[in-house]
Amino acid sequence: MADIETMSVNAIRVLSADAIQKANSGHPGLPLGSAAAAYELWAHHLKHNPKDPSWADRDRFILSGGHGSMLLYSLLHLFGYGDLSLDELKNFRQFGSLTPGHPEYGHTIGVEATTGPLGAGMGMAVGMAMAEAHLAAEFNKEGYPIVDHYTFALGGDGCMMEGISSEAFSLAGTLGLSKLIILYDSNRITIEGSTDIAFTENVQKRMEAFGFQLLEVMDGNDLSAIGQAIEEAKADKTRPSFITIHTQIGYGSPRQGMASAHGEPLGEENVKIMKQNLGWPSEEPFYVPEEVYDHYRELTAKLSEKEDAWKQLFDEYCEKYPEMKVRWEHYHNRATVKEALDSMDFWQIPEKAEATRNLSGVVLNRVKDVLPNLFGGSADLAPSNKTNLKDAGDFSKEDYAGRNIHFGIREIAMAAMGNGMALHGGLIPYVATFFVFSDYVKPMARLSALMGLPLTYVLTHDSIGVGEDGPTHEPIEQAAMLRAMPNFNLWRPADAMETNAAWYSALTSEKTPSGLALTRQNLPQLAGSSKEALKGGYILEDAEKETPDAIIIASGSEVQLAVEAKKILKEEDIDVRVVSMPCMDVFEAQDEAYKSAVLPKTVTKRVGVEALSDFGWGKYLGLDSNFVGMKSFGASAPNALLFKHFGITTENVVKAVKALF
Repeated sequence: MADIETMSVNAIRVLSADAIQKANSGHPGLPLGSAAAAYELWAHHLKHNPKDPSWADRDRFILSGGHGSMLLYSLLHLFGYGDLSLDELKNFRQFGSLTPGHPEYGHTIGVEATTGPLGAGMGMAVGMAMAEAHLAAEFNKEGYPIVDHYTFALGGDGCMMEGISSEAFSLAGTLGLSKLIILYDSNRITIEGSTDIAFTENVQKRMEAFGFQLLEVMDGNDLSAIGQAIEEAKADKTRPSFITIHTQIGYGSPRQGMASAHGEPLGEENVKIMKQNLGWPSEEPFYVPEEVYDHYRELTAKLSEKEDAWKQLFDEYCEKYPEMKVRWEHYHNRATVKEALDSMDFWQIPEKAEATRNLSGVVLNRVKDVLPNLFGGSADLAPSNKTNLKDAGDFSKEDYAGRNIHFGIREIAMAAMGNGMALHGGLIPYVATFFVFSDYVKPMARLSALMGLPLTYVLTHDSIGVGEDGPTHEPIEQAAMLRAMPNFNLWRPADAMETNAAWYSALTSEKTPSGLALTRQNLPQLAGSSKEALKGGYILEDAEKETPDAIIIASGSEVQLAVEAKKILKEEDIDVRVVSMPCMDVFEAQDEAYKSAVLPKTVTKRVGVEALSDFGWGKYLGLDSNFVGMKSFGASAPNALLFKHFGITTENVVKAVKALF
């Protein structure tokens, strides 16, 4: 290792340790141990340009071990990314800084994904590699590899322990994603001590079984060996690669190799000793010699050459293939989605009763041709979820141009991969499973919401209407869970019009993920449903009186019960308004005037109807109210019997209203 490179690696360590010490909070172990690997990758192998961090054909780098965020912030600072100044490093973990405790996508320039939940970054990296492979199949022409980049992910033992990484790697190997390269920071230490207390498996054998090329670097400070391994990984054109890099947590500090180096500041005295051990020229906090900054500036100047070459290639490509230029712009401009949907007969509806899962499948196949970058699939449930795009091919090792993804029975990894596709850009991804299995999906859906990714979750079999499969497959509390999540729109449409509205909202969303909870059983088309559903809640059928005697609020399959109850109540001189509430989240985003017009405060007698838990309904119902829904888990029986058994019937809705008088 040349002296200037030694200094450049140690600059990452020093800045990381100083920032964590100043904040009196953070995780120094990973940055100190992985500094050499990260430097070698970023300096000599990663295709990136700090002057244009978002250019389309850059390599992606995901720090899956997000607790080691100071490694990434130090790299971004030293390579001159945006406004990530030394002052921002000094404000690590402070309110309003660009250096939060874990990397946050959209908050800090150069951060490709929000990471922190261990293993999540691995799943997102697989999704990015899938997106690269699909777009390359769509756009590349002979002599014009305009989509040709790698996805790198760095993580440690914790990422390998989490089940999500195994799910994701299993599919990556099956798909032969050769542009995916995993850097495994193997230091054999976690918070509680040696990994031997809970993790003795042969990780390399597991990765080999998944179908990865295996590479190993015995000394995590050997830049030459690390570089050689990265190049060997790139040379394999049929398999993803897994590079085990043996490191020492907290390298250079008195806590080297100790669990205490993982998640707490080293201490001022230990930081001083670390600098002495590294031969650092100053004990002054945040000191970096000018020659080190000069070295990084030299590296950065060379990095821009790769983008310049790509731009020249892309210009030639567009000139030779003008139709592909138009297609490229269509893929990479989210604003064109609304134009495409508005240009077709999007809102057509059938007359017959139909399950909303079927109606959703109709919408997907209606829009697939005007949205050629629609790309997704199901966790082995496409026939049930109705998510297959007809005549669009299957995404596979043999055909990356296929648009239907078979994720296998891997819900949490599927959601992470969907996030990775959305982060990559150029695609409109969707994922699907049963609504009850949103329990598996939720951690990654939360990351979708945090990152502002408009990923669509198709969640079918939305209530006790599942029937014979019984309580394990009948969602009860899942709607409340997803509605409680900020920046997530959960739709539960009542018919074709509302299903169209749900998809229109999901596809045109720019910063909010959507979940579509859809029925297994057939539902009638409601005369009062309309595009007003786009507002989340609306008056489906109004009272004849200026001020209704009561309001029935319902969602999904129970809206028809409210409509039927209204007719019966009218015969008994009780004049009610029926409000359909397909999406509470979108309704909450409307202005107060609209919400008050739909749910006037003067009408306090209210009944909620939903074949799910009542948790969260209180804000619409108030104290003078009743709820017709589930107060227990479901049961195994035909769905019609279950609705009657649990009292979710027209008769009980009528009783619930009358009980308020």
